[in-house]
Amino acid sequence: MTVPPAQLAARRAGRRRWSLAALALLAASQALLWWAYYAGGPKQLIGDEGGYLAAAQAILAGGPWHASTIWPPLQPLLIAAITAVAGPHLLAVQLVQTALLAGCAALLRSLWRRIDGRVAAANLAAALFLLNPGTAAYAHWLWPEVVHLFLVLAVLRLLASDALVPARAALAGVCTGLALLAKSLLAAFWPVLLLAFVGRGQARARLLAIAAFLAGAGLVTAPALLQGWRDYGTPMIADSSVYNLWIGLTDRWRSDYVEDMGGLTLPAFMAAGDTPQARNAATREKIDALVAERGLLRIAADQLGRQYFRLFNAKTPLVSQLPGPACAGHLAAYRTAPWLTGTLTAANALFHTLILAGGAFGLVAWRRRPDRIALLLVLFAGYQLALMLPLHVKARFLFPLLPIACGLAASWLVSLARRRAAAAGAGPIAFTPLRLAAGAVLAALVLALAWLGPVLDRTCPP
Repeated sequence: MTVPPAQLAARRAGRRRWSLAALALLAASQALLWWAYYAGGPKQLIGDEGGYLAAAQAILAGGPWHASTIWPPLQPLLIAAITAVAGPHLLAVQLVQTALLAGCAALLRSLWRRIDGRVAAANLAAALFLLNPGTAAYAHWLWPEVVHLFLVLAVLRLLASDALVPARAALAGVCTGLALLAKSLLAAFWPVLLLAFVGRGQARARLLAIAAFLAGAGLVTAPALLQGWRDYGTPMIADSSVYNLWIGLTDRWRSDYVEDMGGLTLPAFMAAGDTPQARNAATREKIDALVAERGLLRIAADQLGRQYFRLFNAKTPLVSQLPGPACAGHLAAYRTAPWLTGTLTAANALFHTLILAGGAFGLVAWRRRPDRIALLLVLFAGYQLALMLPLHVKARFLFPLLPIACGLAASWLVSLARRRAAAAGAGPIAFTPLRLAAGAVLAALVLALAWLGPVLDRTCPP
């Protein structure tokens, strides 16, 4: 069907208007976040941020490149490398991470264009990711979240390619290895990535690609694994799983940074033994005693009633660091004026609600059978959600799931705007009464998790 020239011109003009509006919003969001970080004096570092910076400074002073058994080494190495080139200014690190955050959006756009098939949905997914101040602020912090997410999305994009090219598989392996050196999140998941090679091409080409992938991953992780073997008798990069399990089982509140015990109990954990094995064994004894005292069913019920409130909390790390009552988990690490605090909090609330609700509707209304990359995304999301049940949870652990939520929300919103075409069977979203009802239920559930934690906890006196 030929589209009349006037209609084509109108569509182009509409796309230009939307693009200009998105760019204006992005510029405003970035300006507000940079102003918030520096205008009242640089934001205070919180939690592990100080640890990563101290580790980077120790490397620059001639110390070991990987001295921690808790934190993987990539983030300190990256901070040290940037500092060695640009000088001791956090601004240089933040600019590099801002570029990586933009790279995350570009990779998400490319992946979602393949999964959804519509340019509009891919563009909107990237826009939702970048425009959300609760997401964009991660580029200013010293946690490895942005670096890790960029590497994970790069792996998925490389594995999404149709051709089995050994060089591309090797690069995907390198990115996987670097992701393991950035965060321990993929430690139990990375073998699942090999599903991307199943049923593709000739057996010889498939085996060659798998070998290239494993070689790439092994190449970059080998130094850390060898150091773990030499120092502790086991090939390890870093392992905080048992410690995080203990803290997760003893969490009390549905919001993070409310009487948070993670950093306070870390010195006791480190003093429990001279090796990771000894520390883990001592902590496992405490876990076993807790399970024997409370019972597994009660513990599971308590975790279900608490951890996902912490994960989906609308009090994102940005809001937690803005001025506010300490009893509600506000750290006042930013020194922002009331108008700026209110603006960032409102924008965070708007985007957080839109992404979670839209993602819930998009997930339930999705009607296409997933291809291998969409299946990997589903497995990755399920793996992360399962991890969050027993472990210590902070709201920033939602960050790796946000690209998936943004993609599903974008598919839903674009289909909603083109509902006639979707109803006729075009696109991946199905509008049926049952799906709409189920989507409403799931959206209500995730929004309850996002907003009702403080209400249920009543951490602040009336």
